[in-house]
Amino acid sequence: MKQLLLQIFTWWNGQTMGTRFFTWRHGKRVGEDEFGNVYYEGPMTSWGQPKRWVIYNGYADASKIASGWHGWMHYRTDTPPSKEDYKPREWEKGHRPNQTGTAAAYRPQGSISTTGERPRVTGDYDAWTPGS
Repeated sequence: MKQLLLQIFTWWNGQTMGTRFFTWRHGKRVGEDEFGNVYYEGPMTSWGQPKRWVIYNGYADASKIASGWHGWMHYRTDTPPSKEDYKPREWEKGHRPNQTGTAAAYRPQGSISTTGERPRVTGDYDAWTPGS
């Protein structure tokens, strides 16, 4: 019952009922990545290309799309990684979850969230002060 309610009222915990129905009616499974995300292709869009979408395994986080699948999702290639021997290039980074709001988030020196002062400004910049 809990799973049914989550599918009806949330979109960030996997697919909704609408997406499940659309995928059942029109989706053709294309492949799956190492994170368990499943990729689908469907009817033509208004610009003449097939619709492509992903059903995330767990929390919906767009950064969880593998680099090979990212190109396919954005129509940079017509061949999905499941139909070719795709190997990531050495400069392609693996998935790292979004760190915003965690202790591992990026906090530059001088930020409100950290200690220390902001580096001094150089050049011809004069800060505005009220009344000047």
